[in-house]
Amino acid sequence: MAKRDCCSSGFAVGFSRHYFVWWSSSFYLLALIQFLVLVNSSAATSGPVINVTKHISFTHFSLDDPSVLSDVKLLGSAKFSMEKSIIQIPDESKAFDLRHQAGRAIYSSPVRLLDPYTHTPASFQTTFSFQFSISSNASVDGDGPSHGGSGLTFIIVPDEFTVGRPGPWLGMLNDACQEDYKAVGIEFDTRQNPEFGDPNDNHVGINLASIVSTKAIDASDFGVFLNDGSVHRAWITYDGPRRWMDIHLGSDGHPSKPVFSGSLDLSPHLNEYMFIGFSASTGNRTQIHNVLSWNFSATSQAFLRFPSEETCENKITLRKSEAAQSQTTQKRSNKEPSSSFFIFIAVAVLALATMIGFIFCSRRGRNDNSKLTAIPEKTQRPRPPNKPRRFTFTEISSATRAFSETEMLGSDARGVYYRGKLSNGCQVAIKRLSAQFLNSQQGLDRRRLLKEIGAMSRVRHPNLVPIRGWCNDNREMMIVYDFYANGSLDKWLFGAGVLPWTRRFKVINDVAEALSFLHSKQLAHKNMKTSSVFLDVSFRAVLGDFGMVLSATDSKRFESAISQTADVFEFGIFVLEVVSGRGRLDPEVEQEERDLVDFAWRMHVKDEKVKVVDGRMGSLVNLEQAIRALDIGLLCTLNESKGRPKMEEVVEFLSMDKQIPELPACRPVSLFPYNSATGLCTGYSCGPFK
Repeated sequence: MAKRDCCSSGFAVGFSRHYFVWWSSSFYLLALIQFLVLVNSSAATSGPVINVTKHISFTHFSLDDPSVLSDVKLLGSAKFSMEKSIIQIPDESKAFDLRHQAGRAIYSSPVRLLDPYTHTPASFQTTFSFQFSISSNASVDGDGPSHGGSGLTFIIVPDEFTVGRPGPWLGMLNDACQEDYKAVGIEFDTRQNPEFGDPNDNHVGINLASIVSTKAIDASDFGVFLNDGSVHRAWITYDGPRRWMDIHLGSDGHPSKPVFSGSLDLSPHLNEYMFIGFSASTGNRTQIHNVLSWNFSATSQAFLRFPSEETCENKITLRKSEAAQSQTTQKRSNKEPSSSFFIFIAVAVLALATMIGFIFCSRRGRNDNSKLTAIPEKTQRPRPPNKPRRFTFTEISSATRAFSETEMLGSDARGVYYRGKLSNGCQVAIKRLSAQFLNSQQGLDRRRLLKEIGAMSRVRHPNLVPIRGWCNDNREMMIVYDFYANGSLDKWLFGAGVLPWTRRFKVINDVAEALSFLHSKQLAHKNMKTSSVFLDVSFRAVLGDFGMVLSATDSKRFESAISQTADVFEFGIFVLEVVSGRGRLDPEVEQEERDLVDFAWRMHVKDEKVKVVDGRMGSLVNLEQAIRALDIGLLCTLNESKGRPKMEEVVEFLSMDKQIPELPACRPVSLFPYNSATGLCTGYSCGPFK
């Protein structure tokens, strides 16, 4: 027994010694890799600097203006007043008790407010008119009439879903907000809360990620009384590079003296993209917070890495003027090994050292401990990681907090999307199919619907959104996807800021490869559009939101072929949208340019395709590459009999491996195309060129 103990202790000492040597070597190699990564990142050359601008203007909030409904998102108790063409928080028309209400009205797309490389905040200016009024539904508490609670806040927040707590929290923050929740608020408060350090019931406060104001100003000192029933106007100006803010407040004209003027660093409280708007709340006392008009403009500098391997994948077509320079760079790179090569060598050495260390330690253990009693290993059947599974209704309800409105991501004709958090902590996106869809002809065959979901869940590709599972309980049908914090492409493409061309071209390539992979598996996407493309944290595009059901047909082979050709057609329109930075039907442009496909073909006939390219990208766009992408998009909108390519060919066109066929002089009349949702000839698919 003593001999065994001696052998065991000797083995433990020897194992520890060798393990320490192996661990020290691994630590050294990890440090070397980190150093090389830092050298590589610092050695990378930065591209030119551009100004990213955004302008927002609402002279009123009339529902007759389509931009109001599309660009302003209302949360909680915020509503549009049809009679007054204003935003009200809370909704005055409601007959229930208006106490303890909270709401937000925000611009529906994020605005770029911070350069992540230099941490320089954007410069912005905003002015808005507002009025506080008493509702006819006002109640009375023990302290007197319900007048003066709680106030309006101009907010800069990181998401478009959160609604803050009512009462003194002004709808700005809630208990779910984490400690590092980045938010900025300029409050116009008409309720004194001593616990938050409010000076009185008529003050302006600057809140930085806290409901306790960093700076509070008595509005009475400037002759302004917020709850006097008159219309007030606020001017907020922020100089990002100087970190300086000015706030003016008045009723008649622009006041000469600001209520606040001083140094203020917003960078610790900003992400690169933030949402802007207004929040307000009521407590025991109520008042209606009215927003009558709003203007906002922002300018931020973007330091682009152009071109780069991440955004371009070495597939950028260089201008002729840059050809000589690229050849010189290539010759130099052939002579001098790049830092990425050293990183590869270091990683390979680390992997080899790890393998040798484990082999040595395991052999040493077997040799020194051969006399010990062997414990039989229990063999377990391997289970694939993240294998899609069936969820119960209870699991989904718990993940979405009983399908709370605050977790709602959006909706379409087939259902509503929710953000959820599973019991293991993973965030997911859940599509809850609507009763209208499930009761329609497309949704009645649930067996086939589940079969298609199962088929799609087994498909794996870096540019396809993984399906984590499904739910078929309580007459409900839901699909569980991975969640992508950067959201869908349409918000970045048509919303705030300007997506650089390098990232746009990367998105087109990513989606093309995803569709080509699906088609190679005899599958189709059936719902190709910008809102079906999502961006991960590195802005890699992934294709999701599959269209699950086509019109009933007996031939699956026929259905698959029809769906794939429809995918190609819709991909062509998708390319035109990405290059032009506008939707396929844009109500904000002139009538003759509203139909994007017709407009692009018309510019092709006139040999003026450059007019289709998004002018907001400025001079940094690679025009030769953009025109090539436009040609590929137009090629995909041709009839099958007139030269519509396969997705495999499209990938070759984009990678410059294959020459693009010459487009016809004018757009042929479409005769037998198919719609991606129904298989029928409708809309774009059948519209002749005008």
